Amino acid sequence: MSCEFKRKLPIPKEIKEMFPLTKEIEEIKANRDEEIKQVFTGESDKFLLIIGPCSADAEDSVIDYITRLRAVQEKVKDKIIIIPRIYTNKPRTTGDGYKGMLHQPDPQKSPDMLAGIIQIRKLHIRAIRETGFTCADEMLYPENHRYVSDILSYVAVGARSVENQQHRLTASGITIPVGMKNPTSGDLSVMLNSIIAAQHGHTFIYRGWEVESTGNPLAHAILRGGTNEQGKSFSNYHYEDLLKLYDMYGEKNLQNKAVVVDANHANSGKQYLEQIRISKEVIHSRNHNSKLKEYIKGLMIESYIEDGSQKEDGGVYGKSITDPCLGWEKSEKLIYDIADKL
Repeated sequence: MSCEFKRKLPIPKEIKEMFPLTKEIEEIKANRDEEIKQVFTGESDKFLLIIGPCSADAEDSVIDYITRLRAVQEKVKDKIIIIPRIYTNKPRTTGDGYKGMLHQPDPQKSPDMLAGIIQIRKLHIRAIRETGFTCADEMLYPENHRYVSDILSYVAVGARSVENQQHRLTASGITIPVGMKNPTSGDLSVMLNSIIAAQHGHTFIYRGWEVESTGNPLAHAILRGGTNEQGKSFSNYHYEDLLKLYDMYGEKNLQNKAVVVDANHANSGKQYLEQIRISKEVIHSRNHNSKLKEYIKGLMIESYIEDGSQKEDGGVYGKSITDPCLGWEKSEKLIYDIADKL
């Protein structure tokens, strides 16, 4: 092979033993997992907001942001469950650019995967300890999920990963909700096939083991828009799109019919301010149709402390170094507006 094997990394069990969970944190996670699960099974009519930075690039600003969310959560807790995004792996279209905290714990320094694995675990634990929030992360690398499998309450499989067999089979062995995004092409049948695969049990190789999964009944759809053959973004969050997916879902005989709408990415054409309008339109569609109210379980919103984005060396505290995000003031108001409309 034309690559250098630099060092053998600790296995997940070793990292978990180095940074264990307290009994209190384990109880918080168990309670949060059950509360979120009940949204997907229909036992709860609360609405999910999976909200936070495009990428978790700095521990202190991420915790600052999540701490602000905590205060808002208390005011909307009768209607909304907030799941903060701590996305520590960043997919890159061309492979270039900042790949997230896993690769670069410090965006200004060279990649250090061991330090990244440790920092990710410490960040998620700190979030739970200081705010009571168990969070969401993207499963960009299925083999790395075990490093954080005991601290996450939500997992997303991205548009570039959803067709990958290992992502689908790994999702089938996870016990928390896994959102499967439609691929960049926008093909809904591909997304639904991935949900079928994740909801079924499988025997497969994972981290050098032959494993057998039982299937994940909480696997569900995430609509994020797509890109056509000319490279132009198109959306799939409108009323007719949501009804179309509802009917396609029904044909597949899947468990716990559910969709989360991603208000950014191709749905907004990466025009981050459009997330406000899109979120309100989805809520309006949900309120207008009982079938949609039944299966639209939440929204995914990219939000941080400061509006917009900056270059990796920009130096502005709480401003995204990847995709642009809604700033805090707009995000706080949006959450209250959503709660009022539910």
